Amino acid sequence: MRQPVSPALVLSLVSWLTGWAGVHSAKENFGPVFKEEPKYTLYPEGSAEGRVTLNCQVRASPPITYSWKVNGTDINIEGDSRYSLVGGNLVISSPTRSNDPGSYQCLATNKIGTIISKEGFLRFGYLSQFSTEDRETVKIVEGTGVILSCNPPPHYPVPAYRWFIDEIPNFIAPDERHFISQVTGNLYIAKAETSDTGTHSCYLTSHIDYATTSVFSKPIPLIVQPVGGDVRNHSPHIRARFPSETYALAGQSLNLECFAFGNPVPAIKWRKLDGSVPSKMLKFVNKPILHIPDVQFEDEGVYECEAENLRGKDTFQGRIIVHAQPVWLQIIGDTKADIGSVLWWKCAAAGKPRPTCRWLMNGQPLTSKSRFEVNNCALKISRLALEDSGMYQCVAENKHGTIYTSAELKVEAFGPDFQANQVKRLIPAARGGEVMIGCRPRSAPKPSIMWSKGTEILSNSSRMTITPDGTLSIRNITRADEGKYTCFAENFLGKANSTGTVSVRDATKITLAPSNADINLGEELVLQCHASHDPTMDLTFTWSLNESPIDFDEMREHYQRVSTRETIGDLKIINVQLAHSGKYMCTAQTVVDSASASAVLVVRGPPGPPGGVVAKEINDTSVLLSWSRGYDNHSPIGRYIIQAWTPLSNEWKSVRTDPQHIEGNLESAWVINLIPWMDYEFRIIANNILGTGDPSLPSQTIRTREAAPTVAPSNISGGGGDQHEVTMLWAAMPREYQNGEGFGYIITFRKEGTKEWRHAKILGAESARYVYQNYTIAPYSRFEVKVKAFNNKGQGPYSQVSIVFSAEEEPRVAPSGVKASSLSSSEIEVSWNPVEEVTMNGILLGYEIRYWRGKDKEGSADRLRTARLETTARVSDLKASTLYHVEVRAYNSAGSGPSSPSTTIITRKAPPNRPPSKITWKAQGSWVRIKWDHVKAFDNESTVDGYKVFYKPEDESSIKVTETSKNSVQLPFSEDLSYLVVIRASGEGGDGAAAKIRISKNSGTSMMVDNSGVQVLHNALFTAILTVTAMACLEL
Repeated sequence: MRQPVSPALVLSLVSWLTGWAGVHSAKENFGPVFKEEPKYTLYPEGSAEGRVTLNCQVRASPPITYSWKVNGTDINIEGDSRYSLVGGNLVISSPTRSNDPGSYQCLATNKIGTIISKEGFLRFGYLSQFSTEDRETVKIVEGTGVILSCNPPPHYPVPAYRWFIDEIPNFIAPDERHFISQVTGNLYIAKAETSDTGTHSCYLTSHIDYATTSVFSKPIPLIVQPVGGDVRNHSPHIRARFPSETYALAGQSLNLECFAFGNPVPAIKWRKLDGSVPSKMLKFVNKPILHIPDVQFEDEGVYECEAENLRGKDTFQGRIIVHAQPVWLQIIGDTKADIGSVLWWKCAAAGKPRPTCRWLMNGQPLTSKSRFEVNNCALKISRLALEDSGMYQCVAENKHGTIYTSAELKVEAFGPDFQANQVKRLIPAARGGEVMIGCRPRSAPKPSIMWSKGTEILSNSSRMTITPDGTLSIRNITRADEGKYTCFAENFLGKANSTGTVSVRDATKITLAPSNADINLGEELVLQCHASHDPTMDLTFTWSLNESPIDFDEMREHYQRVSTRETIGDLKIINVQLAHSGKYMCTAQTVVDSASASAVLVVRGPPGPPGGVVAKEINDTSVLLSWSRGYDNHSPIGRYIIQAWTPLSNEWKSVRTDPQHIEGNLESAWVINLIPWMDYEFRIIANNILGTGDPSLPSQTIRTREAAPTVAPSNISGGGGDQHEVTMLWAAMPREYQNGEGFGYIITFRKEGTKEWRHAKILGAESARYVYQNYTIAPYSRFEVKVKAFNNKGQGPYSQVSIVFSAEEEPRVAPSGVKASSLSSSEIEVSWNPVEEVTMNGILLGYEIRYWRGKDKEGSADRLRTARLETTARVSDLKASTLYHVEVRAYNSAGSGPSSPSTTIITRKAPPNRPPSKITWKAQGSWVRIKWDHVKAFDNESTVDGYKVFYKPEDESSIKVTETSKNSVQLPFSEDLSYLVVIRASGEGGDGAAAKIRISKNSGTSMMVDNSGVQVLHNALFTAILTVTAMACLEL
């Protein structure tokens, strides 16, 4: 049946038809599509470049023209010499902060239509100078807190703040006492000390592109007045606070600041009141700045900063509200539509607050009127006309941003045309089967369709149906259905037809169908499938599993064809896996028809992962878990295993449960013996007689409830420190023993022999030291000490009592009987009577020898300490023939005691400075005899008493020494070896200079050389060994 044609539609085409052919031929044309859009640009004010470029690049055919808007107003590029276009880019010359900042948009236009870009904001970066007015002096008392205001000058963007004291580069490093707000720039000092006295300046640094600018304020004089005694403690007071409501954008980072005054300096701790602090923030929970990277909606909530010291605590709370810029969930795409039809377009965007939508056509706003219906993010255009063609944009926006999606609408109008999609010329069909003959001419609007067989017009019947899209369906085909079939298409712009011939063939049939099977994991089997078909056509077999085709190339590891015969399509499955369970369909197919048969394969194996692991009840050391059964994979589940993960182990471990053995019919169990106040994730693993399955997905992270500590601190020790102090030490307890918030230690101690115990409370799990000071404490007194842990839930058990000594004082007794004797020109030996090893003041560690030359002052004395309690010591590296004063002191960990009466000693004269000369030697059998001239000592040298001869074979390391009072020596000698020999004169002042010779192999003749011609040994190792050996001989 023909479609009715409205007169108005015909009239609208009259003016268009003459140009239709040209439009129709321009099918390659397309509207603008952005390749690059303007973006946020920060321009350094006063930049030497002198211009700024905002980018815009578009692809389109035919080419486009560009224009720009700023703050919604068209820019007159030709009328203002400061503006120019380079391609589509807008170049602004000599930009200024007063005229040019704002929102810039690029418009691209060709004959298809116009689109407008997203907004690109131009901002100017600048950093002004501080005021030149002098800052007032700030005076405070030692131990109190103070804020020094930065009062930064105008700037953009936010700079980095630092402070320095007195002069650059004495920058103040943030620590537990000092905090520099990166919001206000102010310097906070929690507890002022006299070392803080000085002039303080605020220092700003701005980084813009590659330019860095810094300015600093006039100095603020700070005077910290000492109190002249103990500094008074006071409770925390939070002075640097984050806002009570903070809005953050999803995906960005956020910093919350919190810093408190107090003495002792308060410890900062962050918590999330409506949930646990996310793991990404854990490393910041004890710092003044809580850094939240990559903010997400789950980070919303109330956060609390707590400052605490020995005197108390202070808290502040604030809420984080997370918003989000718009993001597209659904965009519009290029569309071709028939003239007179209806267009529905819909876009969708997510964001917070929820975005609203508006529509643009060729850059102009669209509103509901006539044939256009705009409903927020939906657009409907009824009775499409040719003039509706163009570029459309959906714009989604909230207060945090605006996004655009663009599409081209082409409204088409032309008569039916089969050129590109004719009816298939030969249409084979299987007897008894069904054939579908498509008829899809290109046409706008949609044509009416009619079919004929030969000259017979066809209509719907029990065997024949013409579908709404024009397809002819023929069922239960017989030989009588062979013939020519023609499709006729017509609309108000024309008509066309196309013909095809139906040829009837024998049907394809399955002759041997696959059978159902049941096997275990890892086995193999063959599914049979045979078929018959029309011999004039090719037959192919395909297989599918659960309606998904099997690709034999990609899946050849498990699937193979068994036979190459055309009528056999058997499937072999190798190393069957659980995923191979399901319905297998064998299809035998020709170009005309197909036949199928199916079978079900059951694969038995270990269970699949359980699902839905949930903590139903949470206690301090136990959690009730529930889960849902996973697939048993056709073998009943025998039992379940529960595993847990904690940050401490960083691996999954099996845990104890109640019941101990979890039967396969259970879906809940208690996990016991857990650590209080610990984060856990749990997973469940099922097994059966065929093995253990994969684990479930982890549960959500839970934290067990808090409980009082159950373990006592260990390694109680101490000692040392200053006078009148008892230093007590213990091992800080790790996280798994803390059991709750507010963790700390109670130190209980008393002097041995007294009844009253003293107590001290120390906050912080990392604390491991307490110093008790009292001017009545005698040195090296015994104290009984025990320590226990506590938290918000209570106190734990005490440790065993340990004995800790108070600080020692220097020994009060001086050594007696100090004597000194000269060993050589450079060494003396000092001896003394011992001091009692354990005194009332402490444990003696050793002795300190102080010595100085007679002409020097005692203050220049050198010191030598013994490592143990020996009562003799040697002092070396002394000057020859020199008077030395020597005294001895006892020392312990507190220092050295009083000096003994000093004694004096004169070192011996120096040994001869000349080596033996005119050395000769002669080998005789197994001996060699060596002679030399006597060495004569000078007046300032010690008398020569004899000589020392060191010798060794050249290729050996062992050195031998012989001493003689004569000027000759006889040494054992082997003719096949070379020897190295060193000769020194010796006397009471030590050994003199060395003469070094080498006696070669087979040198049996006598040789005589003077001192300058001696074969001096240059072997450094030998020289070193000789020196050591000589020293050993002296000691002997």
